Amino acid sequence: MPCSPARRLMVAACIAALAGTGLAQPAADWPVKSVRIIVPYAAGGPADITAREIAQKLATLTGQPFVVENQGGGMGIPSLMAVARSDPDGHTLWMPALGNVVLQPLLSRNGGGEQLAKLRPLGMVTTSAHVLVVSTRLPVRTVQELVDYARAHPGQLGFASAGVGGTAHLGAELFKSLSGTEVVHVPYKGSAAAIGDLASGRVGAMFSSLPSLQAAVDKGYVRVLAATAPSTSPATRALPLMSATLTGFEYASWYAMYVPQQTPDAIVARANAVLQRALKAPELAEKISLHGMEPLPTGPQEVATWVRRDRDKWGALIRETGISLD
Repeated sequence: MPCSPARRLMVAACIAALAGTGLAQPAADWPVKSVRIIVPYAAGGPADITAREIAQKLATLTGQPFVVENQGGGMGIPSLMAVARSDPDGHTLWMPALGNVVLQPLLSRNGGGEQLAKLRPLGMVTTSAHVLVVSTRLPVRTVQELVDYARAHPGQLGFASAGVGGTAHLGAELFKSLSGTEVVHVPYKGSAAAIGDLASGRVGAMFSSLPSLQAAVDKGYVRVLAATAPSTSPATRALPLMSATLTGFEYASWYAMYVPQQTPDAIVARANAVLQRALKAPELAEKISLHGMEPLPTGPQEVATWVRRDRDKWGALIRETGISLD
């Protein structure tokens, strides 16, 4: 039976409304246009470089442009809200780090905990073990020797970090707690100043990603003692583990991808499959390993597992130490 003109107009209006929300898009066609990857960090850092390598691979696989947008500052919340307000069609992605998703909500009432509910995970992206390094002016070559030195010099061993509440700071607090030593956290405004004072011997130790320290290591200013977690990266896989000396000492940094909460399941599944395919490409793994990263292709549910695990670990330490950004 032919439709009346009024009915045809109603059907056309419904289709247009669905198209406007992105819900009319078949998941199998994703992406149908340029995709934005919003990174809550400034250009030039590990997050930015890694995102651009991934974007290039995703563009190759899909035939659509993937454009990285850097929106640093504000604890990453402006970037989070930009994604939350975008159309839920899989064409705007957020690539936060452990600090954005887990640490900031634990450390501050304004850390983005409520806003995170406006997003849903797409999948893990990368993980990376950090390393414990010491100034070569310090007479230690192993983790146990550092523990012994700290016990013999209470309150005199300084651990540098790029700021309060970051993984370098929390790593120092975890070392202090598990070793029963009295070490001092020395926060800097950025990693460059921290590494400079570590190299000169003004502070004794630091937890960090290895690439940011490599120049100081190569020049003989700092010494690598151990990795904070098991790793397959050529740079860190042969290092002793912190847990071999301090039972329970293990952590890794990571990045994940998120999309708006209302993104349909079918589009999430399609986008996750493409993301996993990109992350499993050997040439991408080789490129991002230069920045100390290891690809971590997973489904959305694994993101929730990592978040819950790290929230439990760091939440207990933050409550114990009283660290706060407020």
